[in-house]
Amino acid sequence: MRGLKGKTAVVTGGAQGLGKAIARRLSEEGCIVWSFDLKPDGEDTARRIEQETGNPVYFAQTDIADERQIEAAFRRVAEVSDRLDILVNNAARFILKGIEATSQDWKAILDVNVIGTSLVTQHGLPLLKKAGGGAIVNLSSVSGFVGQSSFATYNATKFAIRGLTKCWAIDLSPFNIRVNSVCPGYIRTEAFENSCVQLGIDPEAEDARISQLHILGRQGTAEEVSGVVAFVASDDASFITGEDLMVDGGYLAK
Repeated sequence: MRGLKGKTAVVTGGAQGLGKAIARRLSEEGCIVWSFDLKPDGEDTARRIEQETGNPVYFAQTDIADERQIEAAFRRVAEVSDRLDILVNNAARFILKGIEATSQDWKAILDVNVIGTSLVTQHGLPLLKKAGGGAIVNLSSVSGFVGQSSFATYNATKFAIRGLTKCWAIDLSPFNIRVNSVCPGYIRTEAFENSCVQLGIDPEAEDARISQLHILGRQGTAEEVSGVVAFVASDDASFITGEDLMVDGGYLAK
C-alpha cells in the first residue's frame, strides 16, 4: 500500500490477537512499529515479528490505564524515532456485564477502552504534529452499533470510540491528521476465547452459533482486520476521515 514504508507506527495492545496481527501487517508494509502492551512477553512477540519482516519492531510494556506509563512509552518513541505517523488504538478490556455491572466494572473498562485510548492519543499527538500529520485508527466494533445481551459495559465503550473518532477527525483536521475507526464483527482470537470463558460457554458451540450471524457464515480472522487497518492508515485512504470502516462479514447487513 502506498505511503507506509518508513513510517513510524504505534499499536496499543500489540502483543496479542488483533494488535499482534496489525503490528505484523504494518511491519510487513515497511513501517517502524512500536507495540505498547501490558504483557511482558510482548518483547518476544516484537522480536519474532522483526525477524519475520526484517523491519524494526520495538516494545514498550505499557498499561494504558496508567497515564504515567503512557508518557514514559512515548518518551521512548521520541528518543528513538522522534516522530509518529500512525497511531492504532487497539488495546481494550473485555468486561461483559449487563445491568448488574458494578461501579468497579465500569471503572475498569472505561479506564482502558475510553480514557486510556484518549490519553494515548493526547500524548501521541505532539509526535504526530511533528511529522506534519498522519493517521489515527481506532478499533471499534459491530458492538458499537447494536445492542447485545450482557454486553452493556463493552458496547458502551465501543459506541464511545465511534464518537471520539468523529470528534477527533474534526479537531485534528487542521494538523493534517486523519482519524477513522475500524469496526470488526466477531473475530476468532484470544479475546473471543476469553469472552467465552467469562460467559461460561463452550467456544466451539459459540463459534457455530455466531458464525451464522454473519452473512458469510463464519467469524473473521485477525489478518482480515489488519489489512483494513493498513489500508486506512496508508496514502491510499488519504481522503477518508471521520468514518467507520466495517469488517464484519455482513453482520450489520442482516
